[in-house]
Order: sequence, then structure tokens, then C-alpha cells
Amino acid sequence: MSENEQYLSKSEQSMKKTQATILVIDDQEDILFASKMVLKKHFETIHTLNNPKNILDTLSGNQIDVVLLDMNYRIGFEDGREGIYLLKEIKTFSPQTSVILMTAFGKVETAVEGLKAGALDYILKPWDNEKLLSIVKTAVEESRKEKKKASKAPKKESFFIGNSSSIQKAYSLAEKVAKTDANVLILGENGTGKYVLANYIHQNSNRNAQPFVHVDLGSLNDNIFESELFGYAKGAFTDAKNDTPGRFELAQNGTIFLDEIGNVPLHLQAKLLQVIQNKSVTRLGEAKPRQLDVRIITATNIDLKQEVNHKNFREDLYYRINTMEILLPPLREQRQDIIPMAEFLLDRIIEKYDREEIVFDNNALSQMEKHSWNGNIREMENRIERAVILCENNTITVSDLDLDTISKAENNDDLHLSDIEKSTIEKVLQKNNFNISKSAEELGLSRASLYRRMEKYKIDN
Repeated sequence: MSENEQYLSKSEQSMKKTQATILVIDDQEDILFASKMVLKKHFETIHTLNNPKNILDTLSGNQIDVVLLDMNYRIGFEDGREGIYLLKEIKTFSPQTSVILMTAFGKVETAVEGLKAGALDYILKPWDNEKLLSIVKTAVEESRKEKKKASKAPKKESFFIGNSSSIQKAYSLAEKVAKTDANVLILGENGTGKYVLANYIHQNSNRNAQPFVHVDLGSLNDNIFESELFGYAKGAFTDAKNDTPGRFELAQNGTIFLDEIGNVPLHLQAKLLQVIQNKSVTRLGEAKPRQLDVRIITATNIDLKQEVNHKNFREDLYYRINTMEILLPPLREQRQDIIPMAEFLLDRIIEKYDREEIVFDNNALSQMEKHSWNGNIREMENRIERAVILCENNTITVSDLDLDTISKAENNDDLHLSDIEKSTIEKVLQKNNFNISKSAEELGLSRASLYRRMEKYKIDN
């Protein structure tokens, strides 16, 4: 060993490493090797992955501070969409983990999109080692700040249930079924909170310490359906470089949430039924099934009974997934919950952007109550997030919410709708002999809300 080599060796030994765990994900072994050589001199633990399918598995088994994430994995696809998708999965699963995107020169615009989706920074390949170290050190500090903030922050309610009878019924059923392993089918329009309810069931179950794996079946095309859900063996197809577990295996001992199950084509429904029925999965390229212990929750905005009648959905699959059926009502049927829901979402978005207290002005509150909310809770969340970004003087206006674009026809229908509401309330009251409690429950209103409407329309016994 030369004097210089001896000196470097001692220098490296004396260098104090930062107590941090870094995960590098790239399908090129030379990138993984090079990054590990640079980072291991400065940080305590370095993990590498050449297959992005194993990200959630690695995150669940380790406290990862920083992820260095490549943006492209499949041959012939260089638009960075995989990277954006994986970034969102990481930030959902582990919000305090900092993510740095790795991208080739000329793909900077995709990396910038990644910053908007939650990445802390990006670095171009091939990188300068000093630049890499600087970015990773900053990312470690940011991750520590986020973890500290999360530990100190008062625990906020993760779920908003509401007071309308329909939503109370849905969550009451969810709580009862959560302690069992019964398969659950959640029905409801787009944006009504099917993912949130599925997560609520998981969090209130005996499996809550195990993985909760969400699969959007509507976004899986036929070509990748089986490999994504069931996994594959090395060599099973051209790009199968490693043995890879599917989403069912990643959910082992936990819960798998199969969203938009109504969109699965008939020929693939049979394969899904076999897995659910046999409680086992066989990877592509293998013959031996692997046993599963997984709670299955499904969801759709499609009328599956009608699809069964039309022979578009297998009847046997329908009954397999539908041990318990829970219907989530649209937001327009929960009028009394619109303002409380908006306040709940506003609090969460303020926390997300680390903003000072922001409030709705009275006109905004009034317009939100009148708005049809065709996009349900998802529409409300998007409008409020936009408003938080745009508002001035920490006050959200109708313009910030973009509610002043409600069609004139909708506004002109207000009088007609009022007549319908008055007539409906009168009929229900008469039917129940003016029993306020029964009438309020049937109308999906609180007693106080019903009294206010009776006063508004001058309805008395």
C-alpha cells in the first residue's frame, strides 16, 4: 500500500459518518455501485435496489431517510412516468422520507414535474460527486426536520366522518367489519372517499401494523395486469431480469385494496377469482403457488349487479368480493357536512404547505353550500388546495375557489330547487306526523338543520 493510499484509508476511518439510511433505486448496476461507493463514506447505511417493485417492501422494513430514485426502468420508455408514479407511492407510504430524482440530461422538465409532486430535488446523470453529497446531506436534514415536526405536532384526526345519517351508516358498517377478515366491496361515485374508507377499515383492523397496498386496476392494461398483481420469475418475459413479487405478495398479512374492480376485463376476472378463491398466487414463469394471508377490499363506481346481469362481470367473482357491501353517498347528499368537511380539508392543506391560519370568507362558505360538487370530496379538496395557494390576506374567497364559474343555469335554478326542497320536507314531516327526529333522519339532516329549514320555508305543525 502506498503512502497516499495509507493516508486516505486512515482519513476515511477517522471521518465521522452521518447516522442516516439512504436507499438508491436504479436498474443499472453500475449506477448502484458508483453511488454506494460515494455515499458509504459519509452515511451509515446504504441500501440499493435494481427493481422498483420492491420499494414498499424495503420501506416497510427499514427507516429510510432519503431515496435516490431513477425515473425510467422499462426499455423504450423514457418519459419519466414510472418515476413520478413511484415518487407518489413513496411519499404516500413514508411522507417524511426525502426523495431525490435521478435523471439524464435533457429530461429536466420531467424532474421539475417531480418536484411539484413532492420530490425534494433532482440530480443529473452522470453526477458530480460533491454535488451528489451536498444534495443528499440537505435531504437528510430535511427528512429529520419532517420527522421532528411530525412527532411534535398534535395528532390530527386522519378521517372525517361527518354527521349525515348515510355517511354515519357507512362508517358504522366499516367499523364492525374491520375486526373481521370479511371481503368488503365499497360502492360510490368518483371522489366520494373510497380509498379513505378502505384505509379506515385497515387502520381499525388487527392487520393495521402490516402493509396496506393500493392497486388502481383501472390504470393497469392487459399486458401488465398479471405481472403487476401476481409477480413474475426471472426470465418469464423479455424484461424480467429478477424474481419479483406482485402486489398480492407485498400485501402479505395486511390488506390489499383493489380499486376500480369494475373495469377488469372478463378474461382477467377469472384469474383474479382464482387467487381470491384459492388464497394463493402463482408468479408468471413459475408452477408452484404461494400461499396468501391477505384481507381483500375492492371498490367501484359501477353498478356491478347490472354488469352481472349484462354478463360483463362474473357472478361468482361478485359474490366472492361482496361479503359486506358499503355504499358511500355523494357529497351533494350530505349538505350538513359540506362546511365541516371543507374546514377539515383546509386544516390538512394548511399543514401540508406549512401556512399560517387561513379562513373562508362568508360568501365562500355560502357558495360552497350551494355548489353541486359533481366531483365530490376530490373536487372540494382540489378547489381548496388551489385557493390556499392563491388567496391573499389569509382569507379564501369565492374567486379563489373558482366557484364564481358556476353556470348561470345552476344559479337560476335556485328558486326551483328551493320549491322542491320545501315540498320534500313537508311530505316527510307529514308522513312522520311531524316527528322531528324521524323526519331529520330520513332527510339526512340534523334536528337543528331541519328546524332552520322549517323556519326558512315557514313550515309549522
